[in-house]
Amino acid sequence: MRMSEQSMFKPFKDKIRGYMNDIADHMAGGGCADHEEYIRLVGKVEALALLERDLIDYEERFIQE
Repeated sequence: MRMSEQSMFKPFKDKIRGYMNDIADHMAGGGCADHEEYIRLVGKVEALALLERDLIDYEERFIQE
């Protein structure tokens, strides 16, 4: 894979990881106002992690082709 092809996935992976880190920092710092917010943010992290995994899998398939 050429560098330009490899880098086309990086902005998406970086953005997803940034969202996950922001949420984790908020939660770790006691930022959740209540249990409902905590549950909502846990769901967001789970969804972002699934999205990140799908993107990594897609990238690996793209490299192999």
